[in-house]
Amino acid sequence: MSWAVPKGPSLNPSVKRLAAQVEDHPLEYGSFEGVIPEGEYGGGTVMLWDRGTWAPEVPDVAAALDKGDLKFTLFGEKLRGSWVLVRTKLGYGRVSDKPQWLLIKHRDRFASTEDIEAEQPRSVASNRVLADIARDDHGDFAKAAKGDPSRSRGR
Repeated sequence: MSWAVPKGPSLNPSVKRLAAQVEDHPLEYGSFEGVIPEGEYGGGTVMLWDRGTWAPEVPDVAAALDKGDLKFTLFGEKLRGSWVLVRTKLGYGRVSDKPQWLLIKHRDRFASTEDIEAEQPRSVASNRVLADIARDDHGDFAKAAKGDPSRSRGR
């Protein structure tokens, strides 16, 4: 299953981020970084911002998803600790014809007020920012650069 988090994850438990459930992605997509041509599904610049594994904190994931409350632990290079996906009552949105959820960080030793995207904007695979990936793979440099935190350029 896959979710798009348009504003990115927050390590701050008081911040709830929209997580739109999107089309399921094959596991092979987890290693792709580069440019998907405009007009194709997911078109644009793709970065491997984080990678790792996850484990459910509940015995029955399907039941938790049906209930709309999935607790899990992330073991990523950037994102770690306990999280929850909570289905909203709004249901379906503009990003997807699938349910909308909120992604919330639990209060644990990995919780922080750090802006993780601004502090760690680079790819875990290539150490590039979006603009670099677009430039190197002949994508839309200007459009990709809008997704990079301004202080990440030149690092």
